[in-house]
Amino acid sequence: MIILLIVAVPALGALLAWFLKRQSMLLLVGVALLDAGLATAIAFGVETSRPLYLVQRYIVLDPTSQLFLMLINALFLGIATYVYARVWNTPQLRHRIERFVALSLIFIAAGNLAVLSNHLLAMWAFIVVTALSAVPLIQHGGNPKAVRASGRYMVFSSVGLALALLGFACLARSMELGPHEPTYFLDQIAATTSAEPEIWRRLGILLLFLGFGTKLGLAPMYAWLPETYDAAPPPVTALLASVQFNVVLVAVLRVLQAYQATNQSLVTFSLVGLGVSTMVVSSFGIIATRNYKRLIAYASLNHGGVIAVGLGIGRLATFGVLLYVVSNAIIKSILFLTAGKIRAQYKTEDMREVSGLIKDLPESGMFFLVGTFALLGFPPFGSFLGELIIMSALVSGEHFAVFVIFCAILMITFVATGRSVFPMVWGTSQRVMEIAPQPRGAVIPKLLFLVFLVAMGLYLPAPINLLFRQVASSLGTQ
Repeated sequence: MIILLIVAVPALGALLAWFLKRQSMLLLVGVALLDAGLATAIAFGVETSRPLYLVQRYIVLDPTSQLFLMLINALFLGIATYVYARVWNTPQLRHRIERFVALSLIFIAAGNLAVLSNHLLAMWAFIVVTALSAVPLIQHGGNPKAVRASGRYMVFSSVGLALALLGFACLARSMELGPHEPTYFLDQIAATTSAEPEIWRRLGILLLFLGFGTKLGLAPMYAWLPETYDAAPPPVTALLASVQFNVVLVAVLRVLQAYQATNQSLVTFSLVGLGVSTMVVSSFGIIATRNYKRLIAYASLNHGGVIAVGLGIGRLATFGVLLYVVSNAIIKSILFLTAGKIRAQYKTEDMREVSGLIKDLPESGMFFLVGTFALLGFPPFGSFLGELIIMSALVSGEHFAVFVIFCAILMITFVATGRSVFPMVWGTSQRVMEIAPQPRGAVIPKLLFLVFLVAMGLYLPAPINLLFRQVASSLGTQ
């Protein structure tokens, strides 16, 4: 019952939001808090040495769903708290807030269902719901730039999800040609897969990587991401970058759990290729942009590329990938929420017009600086350890060419990001302005995110470490 509550609570909250109007903000925080508590209880209070199936096997609880339920609901709680504080202190943001709350709760309810799905088509359908609810969220506020970005987001989402659906059709055709009945239940797919190469199965896996890769912002279908992350309201950008990204990543992990063992060469070739090309694209974007929100967006592309490379290599890299995934979800939330405060204060997104952040906005300057260090993979953050494990796996797996390219791109990204961000933080303040006080409620979630981010790089408590290792083991780590 507790597993189903994590979906039922936000779904019911979305209905109530339309009636509560201005009080819907309290509902948003209350539902987010309850869901985060439920996710934590599910992660550490439900024993899953064997997967637990519910609702005629359409729902599965295993280490993968436990870890990612806890992650996305903790992030959603932080974002909801930030939104509440901003709306409470800025009356002009209260316009149609009940619509924002309802759509946000639909978004997280569908995300939770996607993470819990044991059926690939059902998972795909719930990802579609997150995309549909995200479109009006991106447009919230009526900014023409955001409206255009939401249209591009919808077009790319439609194409990506259509490619994934075509991939499912190819997988079904592959099963039809074998001795087994077609199935999309994850726990039954392994039994239908042979070790022999089969064109329909290989084509289906490639289409799934391309389709879901579109939602992750992987090259070549990445063009929607910088524009959308730049134009959307900061909390919505955080939802897309930190929550939806990880929901779609779970779909990729499920495909790997089902097919990696018998298609390792295809998985390595396709994911490493997508990952390296995405990292190359992101490095050019980081060098060229003068917009600090787009800079973070291009860094998000880089993170997606690193994750794809790690998943493609597999084995020893898998644990590092999980550390990297969780760390960078937190980093992106901190940076995009902080960028919103900088935009509200300076009235610009041009980094050349922002200087002396650490003096003008000490708290935002601190978050932006530390977030940038974490973004670049400095110790003691979890992203540093994750990158180190991935690079070690590249060397031990004798992927020397990929290792050299990987390191070169990280170095370029490091130099280009530092060149842009450090003058924003440490430069001489160029303006005399009235500094609006930062609501405590907007600072607390970012501070807690930061504490957890540092803690991940120093020490993982035994229960969390065990959860990471169980998920890594399900992906075939050795």
